[in-house]
Amino acid sequence: MQTVVRVLLTIILLIVASILSYEMAFYYLYSPWTRDARVRADVVPVAPDVSGYVDEVRVRNDQFVHKGDILLVIDQDRYRIALADAEALLATRRAQHQMSLRQFERRTKLTAGFSITTEDLDNAHHNSDAAAGNYQQAIAARDLAALNLRRTEVRASVNGYITNLNLAPGTYAVQGKPVMALIDSDSYRVEAYFEETKIPHIRPGSMADIHLMDGSPTLHGTVIGIARGITDQDNKDGPELLSSVNPTYTWVRLAQRIPVRIHLTDVPAGVLISAGMTCTVIMQEGMQPRIGAGIKYLISRAAMVVQTVAHGDTR
Repeated sequence: MQTVVRVLLTIILLIVASILSYEMAFYYLYSPWTRDARVRADVVPVAPDVSGYVDEVRVRNDQFVHKGDILLVIDQDRYRIALADAEALLATRRAQHQMSLRQFERRTKLTAGFSITTEDLDNAHHNSDAAAGNYQQAIAARDLAALNLRRTEVRASVNGYITNLNLAPGTYAVQGKPVMALIDSDSYRVEAYFEETKIPHIRPGSMADIHLMDGSPTLHGTVIGIARGITDQDNKDGPELLSSVNPTYTWVRLAQRIPVRIHLTDVPAGVLISAGMTCTVIMQEGMQPRIGAGIKYLISRAAMVVQTVAHGDTR
């Protein structure tokens, strides 16, 4: 009797071990989770729109700033002078335009008895039009000078954190050359790379649990996009623009990794996230065990059989 029980228990343990082994393999191959994920954020280079010596630096490294805050100020003296010059030119062109316009209006009211020629009238008309054009140019020059003066105050274009600040008052800032970086705090997200065998369980809107490597509380997010293409390393153009295919092929086929973008919906208070952090992403859907109920049923039936054999019940 004991031999029968031992054999029966051995068979049951082998079956359970086989099923669990299959489940573990299925979990690692097909369940939607990955350790290959990074925290990402948009980085906005901060560059002045005008050149000049830096008069003030109003921020420091790692400081949080709001959109519209002044980050630095370029020396404004020459731009104030340029604006004053443009306003003076605008006043001159306005006077010339008004004078030419009145002259043309007076000539159009003259009768033939005043012996005004058609040529004189046309010249007066053209002079008035030219004066009007010069006046519009002066307005544009004044507006540009005012814009340049405003742009001496470099402001934050987004909410975020200052980083890579290597600037001091007195430094000459060049138009269009970045002087610091601004990390957009509203753009933090997770870029997760899932094996292609796990992609069928993922769709836009799916909920995800995100575990940072530093052991912080779990973050939560929502899938907002799945990449529709990755680079094919073996499909490169040859000398005649034909595909250059690697002639070797191994029996092991590695699953490609597809980028999945996840929007962070819940970041617990006190958790610091930084672009470039490594994390693990586990999708909430598709992670349930496939045979949990089956294993419980199998174990319960095995217990009944063992109990029956042990008590000699032949029913």
